[in-house]
Amino acid sequence: MRDSDIEDRDDDFREHYDASQFRLEAWNELKHLTARLDRAALRGVKVESATARVRAALDVLRELEWYFCFPGDRAVEDLEHLLDNGMSRNLSRQAARLTRMLVSESYRTRDVTEIFVQDDDDSDRETDRSESLDNAPTEARPYFELLVVDDIGRDQEIELRRRLLALRRPEDPFIYDVLVATSAEDALIAVQCNHNIQSCVLRYSFPLQSAVTLAELRDDLHAVDAAALNAASDRNRAPALGRALKSLRPELDLFLNTDEPVEHVAGEIDSDFRRVFYGHEDFLELHLSILKGIGERYETPFFSALKQHSLKPTGMFHALPISRGKSITRSHWIRDMARFYGTNIFMAETSATSGGLDSLLQPHGPLKRSQELAARAFGARRTYFVTNGTSAANKIVMQALIRPGDVVLVSRDCHKSHHYALVLAGAYPIYLDPYPLNDYTMYGAVGLRAIKEQMLALRRDGRLDRLRLALLTNCTFDGIMYHPAQVMRELLAIKPDLIFLWDEAWFAFARFLPPYRQRTAMHTGRQLEKELRSPAYRAKYEAWKNEFDAKDPTDDATWLDEPLLPDPARARVRIYATQSTHKTLTSLRQGSMIHVRDQDFERLAEDSFQEAYMTYTSTSPNYQILASLDVGRRQVELEGYEMVKRTVQLAMLLRRRIEEHPLLCKHFGILKVRDVIPAGLRASGIESFYDAETGFERMEDAFSQDELALDPTRVTLHVGHAGIEGDAFKQMLMDRFDIQVNKTSRNTVLFIVNIGTTRGSVAYLLKVLVKIAQELDDRIEHHSPREHRIHEERVASLTERLPPLPNFSHFHAAFRPWPDASTPEGDLRAAYFLAYDERSFEYLTIDEGLPEAMATGREVVSASFVTPYPPGFPVLVPGQVISEEILAYMRALDVKEIHGYRPAFGFRVFTEAALRGIEKRRAAAEPVSQGTS
Repeated sequence: MRDSDIEDRDDDFREHYDASQFRLEAWNELKHLTARLDRAALRGVKVESATARVRAALDVLRELEWYFCFPGDRAVEDLEHLLDNGMSRNLSRQAARLTRMLVSESYRTRDVTEIFVQDDDDSDRETDRSESLDNAPTEARPYFELLVVDDIGRDQEIELRRRLLALRRPEDPFIYDVLVATSAEDALIAVQCNHNIQSCVLRYSFPLQSAVTLAELRDDLHAVDAAALNAASDRNRAPALGRALKSLRPELDLFLNTDEPVEHVAGEIDSDFRRVFYGHEDFLELHLSILKGIGERYETPFFSALKQHSLKPTGMFHALPISRGKSITRSHWIRDMARFYGTNIFMAETSATSGGLDSLLQPHGPLKRSQELAARAFGARRTYFVTNGTSAANKIVMQALIRPGDVVLVSRDCHKSHHYALVLAGAYPIYLDPYPLNDYTMYGAVGLRAIKEQMLALRRDGRLDRLRLALLTNCTFDGIMYHPAQVMRELLAIKPDLIFLWDEAWFAFARFLPPYRQRTAMHTGRQLEKELRSPAYRAKYEAWKNEFDAKDPTDDATWLDEPLLPDPARARVRIYATQSTHKTLTSLRQGSMIHVRDQDFERLAEDSFQEAYMTYTSTSPNYQILASLDVGRRQVELEGYEMVKRTVQLAMLLRRRIEEHPLLCKHFGILKVRDVIPAGLRASGIESFYDAETGFERMEDAFSQDELALDPTRVTLHVGHAGIEGDAFKQMLMDRFDIQVNKTSRNTVLFIVNIGTTRGSVAYLLKVLVKIAQELDDRIEHHSPREHRIHEERVASLTERLPPLPNFSHFHAAFRPWPDASTPEGDLRAAYFLAYDERSFEYLTIDEGLPEAMATGREVVSASFVTPYPPGFPVLVPGQVISEEILAYMRALDVKEIHGYRPAFGFRVFTEAALRGIEKRRAAAEPVSQGTS
């Protein structure tokens, strides 16, 4: 691959993922086209063709720049003026300068709001303005853009902008520029393609439709339901537009400026608007309100308190000798630690909970406020910070909600912390099998039908009341996302008080981009609450119930085959989500959050939750982690939309480059949607995000319609055809190229694109993959016949002869709480603690002892969790019978890391005598374990 193959520019406009990506490509294209025009003019050759291409590029940019302050449509007009006057040298320089500032984002650190205030007729005015930009002092204040929606002309726009910008003061903490949209559709396009917009003022009346014609821009209009906007008149469209804007970007501050008497409209305006202004009321109040709104999102109570505390001269007569760096700076041997980390980290290291700080266990000051702001940002009713990772967060929620003897539906591929939480809580898990992806030695997710089947079986057995909670991982490590609204609606129709725990360890970022947001627990919970309260839904439910009852509701097939609706009079919205903030957003390692949207929290769960939180939360939490969670929340409220959108763009770019490169396609392949999600679970019919022949498929349809969808930021590379195992490929990337990846399977490597990924890192990864592919080509070309046979054998072992992935077998009868049950729940706690008695278990080797014991017909039962990496979740749990399929899978594994398995000893399994003892006690009606009902 040549360098030019992975640069930002293309020789022609190419397939692109969205309008903002297209815009950058368009400016880069203009830069190169104007340079070519200038070179042609210098050589004295004909320039008609080059001029036409520049003019066509400017025509595209004119429409794009309607939605941006910088460079903006007036800059495009200036460039057209230079082109019309044959000033190719100035044109080339200005196009290059503007493109450089746009791509580098240097305009955000300069006072660009003054660029186009003047309106002179100097043909070189763009040169003058751009020069002033380059010479402007660096501005440290954060920059944003204000969108004003009003049907006004250019002169009125200039006057409005002048009046607002004249109010800026040196002491203002932020600076902004003003962008005007003259229709509702223009406003919707602007907030989606322009991430700098942070506040919106909706003024007077404005039409619905935009004059824009670019398909790349009009595509954004499909992201909202336009019914309410279409129904409203020009004079009453503002409330409907406000709701639409909030549905796209909930963080936006909205203001209404109306010429109707305020007392007439105040009661009709949604709470989405921060404030209503009348007519030409004081612009200063509007200006200050705009800054106040940004300031409230910029606020970081705990981080600010910690900074202030670090500046105090403090005498330390407490724990923590390292506080303020005293134990380091006075040392003769460890001063290099201070040189490496710097001073501030030690100045902020303290065990104090007073003096302006707070206690995580019982917050009442800045930590309490920080958690409230996090709840606002993530759409929760309550949010709790966790400083020892989502493993602890999972245990907190499970222990708070589950009682001994409760039945829990749990996806078997969940994180191991959930399995241990089930043990500690004394719950009876029903393990749900995700569908296997044998070709890639990984698992998918659990279909909704499979979950409903287990619930209906519990109902048949008369034990549905014992079901307490459903636990699912959303999204999975490999990027498969559930549709929480579908899942929760249908399960609540069967059991209206079911509690949901969504493990969103890898999904904290999803709140901040509209397509992802609908797949998150907190957003879905809010929508369900509104839905169940609405008269329209009650009417819909009654109609559905009458139709449903006309069938045979006693037949399970009716419940399985029909979409179900919950009874609004009985259903309770009880949802919890745990997120590893540090995995996908800005936070120090182990920074996590628990989000709660539980209608019965205060009545049924608050006390037990507080006890569980006390159980797993350290009395000495790391303040740096807490501060990073606070700052990370600020970031997502101000630039989460921008950063997540760019993440998706980079992921799509990576997919496109690999799909298009012939050498990469020869040895590697990107797993497509159709490869990991069965067709029956994809109502949208979308099979791939990108195809070299057809271009990009929009992910929005899949996200809104499909039972399961794939997160495009999880780019799984199939390496089996290269004859390289996933783990070996991972080691090669790290050892030779310093590229770090997390997850592999036998024949795949997972690349996770996140908000910290840059275009440069994507370009480097592509270069490395090309280098590896070139080396493979060269090696294969020089293979001897024997080496060729070995290579083909290795490829076949990684692409054809793969071990089938086993399902969960079953719990041994000794650990079945209800021997007559048709459902597969087991007493995990009894099995776990039985293994504490060394007389209860023995070791059987995988090659001899275990196969021989199973050949005699013995049910061999695991006494421990056995977790190979990959796949990274337990293949065996205590009390589970080892099946022939599990044994075959374990024997075929060639991974180096298997937790719970000691190769020198073998598997730890229960003795037959120990199992007989359990069964005898059961027969004598003794409880199997403490808490068993």
